[in-house]
Amino acid sequence: QVQLVESGGGLVLPGGSLRLSCAASGRTFSSYRMGWFRQAPGKEREFVATISWAGTNIYYTDSVKGRFTISRDNAKNTVYLQMDRVKPEDTAVYYCATSTAYNAVVISEAYDYWGQGTQVTVSS
Repeated sequence: QVQLVESGGGLVLPGGSLRLSCAASGRTFSSYRMGWFRQAPGKEREFVATISWAGTNIYYTDSVKGRFTISRDNAKNTVYLQMDRVKPEDTAVYYCATSTAYNAVVISEAYDYWGQGTQVTVSS
């Protein structure tokens, strides 16, 4: 049974920073690609970032490039999303997910296990 547990969400001021974590268990974490998605109220879930098993292949959606950084620590079975210079439009529930895909994939259907999500609210 694969389990993904996100943490680190909360309320942050525009321009501020937040670091999300996703702890994985039940699968050989270091063998799989990880991704972050988000879903804002009334909108569909959208891709944010993905990282390969070795951390050498990383891809971001355009709206977060230069502001967000995805990373992973395979020794801790954890993937991170460092969010800097956040904007109100970054407000959403953020989900981590795992995929067996080798190449960077941005569609949710390519990810087979998901966490429960953590709320990020950017507001003054």
